[in-house]
Amino acid sequence: MSPARNLQAYDKNPKASGIKNISGWHKKTGDPDMADATVIDGKAFSETLVQQIAQEAQKIADAIGRPPALAVVLVGEDPASAVYVRNKIERTTKAGMRSIEHRLPATTDQETLLALIAEMNADDEIDGILVQLPLPDQIDEDSVINAIAPEKDVDGFHVVNAGLLATGQESLVPCTPYGCLLLLRDHLGSLSGLNAVVVGRSNIVGKPMAQLLLRESCTVTIAHSRTKDLPEVCARADILVAAVGRPEMITGDYVKPGATVIDVGINRVAAPERGEGKFRLTGDVDYTSAAEKAGAITPVPGGVGPMTIACLLRNTAVAAARRFGVSIGDI
Repeated sequence: MSPARNLQAYDKNPKASGIKNISGWHKKTGDPDMADATVIDGKAFSETLVQQIAQEAQKIADAIGRPPALAVVLVGEDPASAVYVRNKIERTTKAGMRSIEHRLPATTDQETLLALIAEMNADDEIDGILVQLPLPDQIDEDSVINAIAPEKDVDGFHVVNAGLLATGQESLVPCTPYGCLLLLRDHLGSLSGLNAVVVGRSNIVGKPMAQLLLRESCTVTIAHSRTKDLPEVCARADILVAAVGRPEMITGDYVKPGATVIDVGINRVAAPERGEGKFRLTGDVDYTSAAEKAGAITPVPGGVGPMTIACLLRNTAVAAARRFGVSIGDI
């Protein structure tokens, strides 16, 4: 088997696929006699994944006469979105794919954006379409998401893809939850029979994450800010996925000893110790206290974030292969 990840074999049987655990290590900050807790290194994993995707992208290019193409639309000048889009474009090019960028002013109306989407839907040279969220207030996000052709919906947010995922059928899966799943498989192998709690019920992360874990035969609970006795609910989880959007909300009191903690959150919080007006990035998990009890944990940054972009590239390659009937058994 190639040293690059054979993802098809990995999807079916992580242990038998020949893929080694690539996680790093982190010394716990509590009792020095306690065993080390594994830091799940999403950055390293994503780099290996992108190498594999690049190989499959080349196969597609050889078959159809061009590389897979991803079109990204940014409306407005939100700084975080602009950075994210730039990173997506850079990684797309690195994977040997074509990147197409549309930047629209914040005053763009919904009709104009929908017209652009219709144009991209009809363009046979475009395999994947991503409209960066959030959108300005005058544009309805659901209308935009559902205007994208499902076969080009590389974010996996279209109601058709959501329905296919929920019913166990082939679909384009939302990137962040799929990236989380790959990290969990890499660290744990089989997830069958494990108790999983997903804190957060968004259409983008929480709900599809729960569906993916159900597909792995986990026993899944979706919790949220109104869940009664939330710390107790979380403390029963073998797998705890935090996607609630609140900085450092999930503390060590929420973590079962030895649990695997996946922190989806990325929040900018004030860091006056670094100087006036300075910020730091933090997740939805209080890393220090959670790492005292967890068996494994993703850091922020460097955990789930890089996996999201890598899985976007995966979806783009998969979308191109499906559209043109190209066999790429490794993804």
